Amino acid sequence: MTSHITHWIFDLDNTLYSGDAEFFSQIDKKMTTFISEYLSLAPLDARKIQKDYLAEYGTSLSGLMAVHGMDPAEFLDYVHDVDLSPLIPCPNLRGAIDGLPGKKYIFTNGSQKHAKNVGEHLGVYDLFDGVFGIEDVDYIPKPQRSPYIKFCDVFDIDPKQAIMFEDSVRNLEVPKYMGMATVLVTSDADWSHEPAHARPASNSTTAEWVDHVTNDLAGWLHTSRQPSP
Repeated sequence: MTSHITHWIFDLDNTLYSGDAEFFSQIDKKMTTFISEYLSLAPLDARKIQKDYLAEYGTSLSGLMAVHGMDPAEFLDYVHDVDLSPLIPCPNLRGAIDGLPGKKYIFTNGSQKHAKNVGEHLGVYDLFDGVFGIEDVDYIPKPQRSPYIKFCDVFDIDPKQAIMFEDSVRNLEVPKYMGMATVLVTSDADWSHEPAHARPASNSTTAEWVDHVTNDLAGWLHTSRQPSP
């Protein structure tokens, strides 16, 4: 099912590690604090804006930039300064990624620095041929179309020979219609506090543009490389 794939594209958070609300809640809370201080709002009002912008713009950061003209650098440094210890590296993931034929990439709505910190903690960062962060697409996030186009142009990727792994179902719609194969990575984590169409996928999530669904990324990668019977 993946014999034609030459480029393997992975989202970062809740994809290269199993969906972990405890870890991501650190980033979530720091976003609220930053917005509260930046806009001089009460925390509850700041959190509402944070989630409204996430739903409307793809990331809270994009909304802050579009509506308030905020410089993104300080925001990203602040919200990604988190404790990585809740993330438990998967011992089989390194071997699964290392054994993939072709080139491997991280494509995240987070920053390059965040991708490096998390990737190194998980023990897989050195396996990737390229890393694309939000700063590489002028802070325009997935699921908008332009970041995918720029990503493919920079790394000379033919979408018809690529596969994308994501925890967000809405972030797979554009790559599917560009010609990529798509894999939705799910978990049992409770994301009910997030806007419905922006939250990471649960095991019951489906969409017509999703080709495969798994809650075990390493296992899926190992199985995908097995010859068909």
